Amino acid sequence: MADKQISLPAKLINGGVAGLIGVTCVFPIDLAKTRLQNQQNGCRLYTSMSDCLIKTIRSEGYFGMYRGAAVNLTLVTPEKAIKLAANDFFRFHLSKDGQKLTLLREMLAGCGAGTCQVIVTTPMEMLKIQLQDAGRIAAQRKLMPQAVTPGGPVELKSPTAMQLTRELLKEKGIAGLYKGLGATLLRDVPFSIIYFPLFANLNNLGKKGGEGPAPFYVSFLSGCAAGSTAAVAVNPVDVIKTRLQSLTRGSQEDTYSGVTDCIRKILRNEGPTAFLKGAYCRALVIAPLFGIAQVIYFLGVGEYILSLLPKQNN
Repeated sequence: MADKQISLPAKLINGGVAGLIGVTCVFPIDLAKTRLQNQQNGCRLYTSMSDCLIKTIRSEGYFGMYRGAAVNLTLVTPEKAIKLAANDFFRFHLSKDGQKLTLLREMLAGCGAGTCQVIVTTPMEMLKIQLQDAGRIAAQRKLMPQAVTPGGPVELKSPTAMQLTRELLKEKGIAGLYKGLGATLLRDVPFSIIYFPLFANLNNLGKKGGEGPAPFYVSFLSGCAAGSTAAVAVNPVDVIKTRLQSLTRGSQEDTYSGVTDCIRKILRNEGPTAFLKGAYCRALVIAPLFGIAQVIYFLGVGEYILSLLPKQNN
């Protein structure tokens, strides 16, 4: 992406369009991932992704699979735009006279992109997780009424993102929206360090004759492969982040004071395999999400949209 000069507005549009399309397609799988990661021993409602989705449809209806989607659809545009544009920015400034970046410089560019995106990612994930997990908590109240106790600042039957935001700001200020920031950094920075160099190298393999951009299908497959690989690699940290950001949980479920406390309790009570909960769901979410993002980016959708806008005469 470093060798393709695109204006900042076009980059933002590319990232936004890609995020909106991707989230719409894979959000139900992301909901299943969150619920699978949050359930602990003794309070297991779901046995697999398909079981979770089937039970969600039965108890909450089809649109129950899209709980929290509005938050993602609202914030995914700046999130994906920042991620892709920041990586492009760092790759451009780390390159020397247009020469191919070394692996270390590619990783540094990815690190910069991952660090920048958490400004939007952390509050987005914080709100999304509460909305996604609300159905699991409600189901526990019905099936195991003794297993759920109030655990968060919001005690609403069906909270909205705005209600959650107001309550979190009232109770804890801006820090309430950034709970789990450290865990989000621990997930997103390594993810970007793995994803962007891997994508760039896979994409370069598909260039015809080594010159010009790779075909769109190569960009799509490279994005899928790099995204799923990075997603599985950082899944243990994603489990930790999800647990730390959940405000309401069952009385028989552990609470955590921080990252190290979460790691210790998961290892002690659930074993190391718990860190892989939802890994295949996350791979299924991230693969098409980033595959679509790269296709949109390389097809130049942002440039095309900008070309349709009327130009102002000086």
